[in-house]
Amino acid sequence: MRYLDEYRDPRLADGLVSRIKTFTPKKLNFMEVCGTHTVTILRSGIKELLRDEINLISGPGCPVCVTSSHDLDRAIAISRIDGVILATFGDMLRVPGTSSSLEQERADGRDIRVVYSAMDAVKLAACRPDRTVVFLAIGFETTAPTIASCVMEASNIGLKNFFILTLHKLIPPAMKALLDIGEVNLDGFLCPGHVSAVIGSIPYQFITNDYGVPCVITGFEPLDVLQGIYMLLVQRSRGESRVDIQYSRGVPVQGNPTALRLMSEVFEVCDTDWRGLGVIRASGLKLRKDYSAFDAEDRFNIQVPESHEPPGCICGDVLRGVKDPPQCILFGTRCTPEDPVGPCMVSSEGTCAAYYKYKHEG
Repeated sequence: MRYLDEYRDPRLADGLVSRIKTFTPKKLNFMEVCGTHTVTILRSGIKELLRDEINLISGPGCPVCVTSSHDLDRAIAISRIDGVILATFGDMLRVPGTSSSLEQERADGRDIRVVYSAMDAVKLAACRPDRTVVFLAIGFETTAPTIASCVMEASNIGLKNFFILTLHKLIPPAMKALLDIGEVNLDGFLCPGHVSAVIGSIPYQFITNDYGVPCVITGFEPLDVLQGIYMLLVQRSRGESRVDIQYSRGVPVQGNPTALRLMSEVFEVCDTDWRGLGVIRASGLKLRKDYSAFDAEDRFNIQVPESHEPPGCICGDVLRGVKDPPQCILFGTRCTPEDPVGPCMVSSEGTCAAYYKYKHEG
């Protein structure tokens, strides 16, 4: 197929659904670990369409959602330092911290600016040598290479007033943590396409080898997701467990070597804190020693009080796949996209926001 509408062809979708329904095992639990997949599954009705055959569970696939309250509180603390401009992607503004949000801080007079790329923050620092610019670096492996290249650019041009607060997360260790916790019996993973376009398929192989859980790297259109589900079912019916690539038009086995090189040159692996999952070993990135001059944590002595989750919010349970958003007593009443209590209702890729838009409203 060459055109977008072909990936949304109802006739082809009906054929895939019919083939999926020919399998007659017990109802299986498949988890998607990608916010874009979650949106596709709910928007296109796939979850409801296959409710008797497959329990599609949303995992920790939204980088905004998995950023811990403590890390957000640190960003808020930095924004309060005199002379600092905090640059961030727009979807972080409304995420509630323990006692405030970046949006509230900006309303109170802090200089917090929305940028569309990390390079915008580098350019801002170059244009404002009288100010200190701190970029809030969040995201999975998808955004890490571009932020790495911006750190290298800042180094090359000799910027002394540019720093990043590194909150990057790595997806495969989180998948391992979910399996080790064992709260949900997972029969297969729909692996994220964007992340996999960078890292390839090899980093998931420990899941199939050590845990016997099949994986399929899937694209983002309805037919991509349906075919990914079908490929998982084929593996299970044959007693197989491997990493298949449905999204072959975007994901090579080895990933993107240029992006991986950039990540490896600028960052090294570290432990990091995930909302709902706690500290996961070797699941984050920090700046290497050669680039530590750009580390906001080294530049500022960041002290924050003990952080807390919003009262009544079950975002942590949603991110682990233990509960669905409608099980939250705040969902759709006290917590809405217009007035979110938790991060899963803020981001367009958040599970609660997707449920609200595609299942609650319509």
